[in-house]
Amino acid sequence: MAREGLTIKQEKYAQNLFKGMTQREAYKDAYNAEGMSDKCIDEEACILAANPKVSQRIEKLTNDLQLRNMVTIENVVSEYAKLGFFDPRKLFNEDGRPKDITELDDETAAALAGLDVQEVYEGTGEDRRFIGYTKKYKLTDKKAALDSMAKYLGMFTDKSEVTGNVTVNFEQSLLDMIKRKEDK
Repeated sequence: MAREGLTIKQEKYAQNLFKGMTQREAYKDAYNAEGMSDKCIDEEACILAANPKVSQRIEKLTNDLQLRNMVTIENVVSEYAKLGFFDPRKLFNEDGRPKDITELDDETAAALAGLDVQEVYEGTGEDRRFIGYTKKYKLTDKKAALDSMAKYLGMFTDKSEVTGNVTVNFEQSLLDMIKRKEDK
């Protein structure tokens, strides 16, 4: 289906360019280029790429992709907050047993950097029998998350910024330096 006033072939060409094909590849895929020289294909592809409707369509496809994958400052700060203020008690049932990974809410699961599950057996050889699991949750670095948030909020400064104008008279400085050397 053609979009934005484009023909079906123009839309396919725009989609192909958006996918990363060269102009030549995109043109060959969208149009019947059989019998055309590469020079002729390149010329036609260049003309087509310069078509305002085609270039606007490619721009729209790119903008739509950016919007779908947009990471905002608010998103990042929110995720840092979840990690920084995570309560490890959420990993356990009321009786103190660790919750199964499927029982964790999204915020708790997001605070995990890893999970190690090992089967535990009693006995050896044929007499060995399964008795349970050892579950080890590896948490993200809470301090690092809090430090990142504090840095974003300007609570810590790694450098000082000085603004203003400095005027240096190089000629006078050079003359002063020469005079000092002569005086020695």
